[in-house]
Amino acid sequence: MTLSSKDQIQGTLHEAKGTVKEQVGKATNNPTLVDKGQSEKVAGKVQKKLGQIEKVLDK
Repeated sequence: MTLSSKDQIQGTLHEAKGTVKEQVGKATNNPTLVDKGQSEKVAGKVQKKLGQIEKVLDK
């Protein structure tokens, strides 16, 4: 598995974890957890996009 594929997979996992944290934070009325979830989701999107860019540059 290439590094770009790993970045894409890890990015997707971070997005999913962020979504779960965000929803739990909303359900428990915990704004700190909502913020952490949103930031993890954004970090996952960035990591996923970096993996896609690396894949294009490797070709």
